Amino acid sequence: MNLELDILLPAFLAGLLVLATHIPFGMRVLQRGVIFADLAVAQIAGLGVIVAGLLDLTGQPLLVQFIAAASALCGAALLAWIERHTAEVKEAWIGLTFVLAASLGILLMSRDVHAGEHLKDMLVGQILWVSQTQLIATALLTAALLAIWNSLRQRLGDFGFYALFALAITASVQLVGIYLVFASLIVPALATYRIAERRHLYAFAVGTLGYALGLLASVWFDLPAGAAIVWAMMLCGMLLTTLKRTG
Repeated sequence: MNLELDILLPAFLAGLLVLATHIPFGMRVLQRGVIFADLAVAQIAGLGVIVAGLLDLTGQPLLVQFIAAASALCGAALLAWIERHTAEVKEAWIGLTFVLAASLGILLMSRDVHAGEHLKDMLVGQILWVSQTQLIATALLTAALLAIWNSLRQRLGDFGFYALFALAITASVQLVGIYLVFASLIVPALATYRIAERRHLYAFAVGTLGYALGLLASVWFDLPAGAAIVWAMMLCGMLLTTLKRTG
């Protein structure tokens, strides 16, 4: 039991850190109608990690983070340009950006004998194996991003929003993987879309319960943690929607 707690507690804390930024960003994503933006930015950030691996820089984590963040910021600039100049078909262009980035990642890894394992890690993540160093670094970044968001969100332009969004996703992709990044952004926001009062509280409840139940299910039933959390969070979101509709 102690061994399970030693693994589950850091993973749960990682989930809470992800939710801290992804719930407010997810609500803004729904409001702006750019649902695929998180997938596109996450995949572009992942490209930076792939490039760092190809350059044999995995032993220099700060440099890997810099490359991933620079890639994500380039993606943010691209998405801001798309939203400004192709507003009528922006979702199509953003979705295409995700597909192109994902395809380029596969091409870059095509000669890597461990490509399948790396791709799985990027998609599903390794939340059960987050380190204390990752948690501390992510906590500091989360605090900085939330401080900027809470003080400047009314004055952020398109690029300002996407830049903060990109930096948050860069950190979370390496903690929990692309699938959980998307779920953490969209499921709580979508489940509370029609809730006016205490929306953030309900959204955090959906996300927190989803991470807790998913992690427990992964241990009890020997399931992949990332996929289990995605499903647990979705079921929690559906339950809240049903209760609010019938209540």
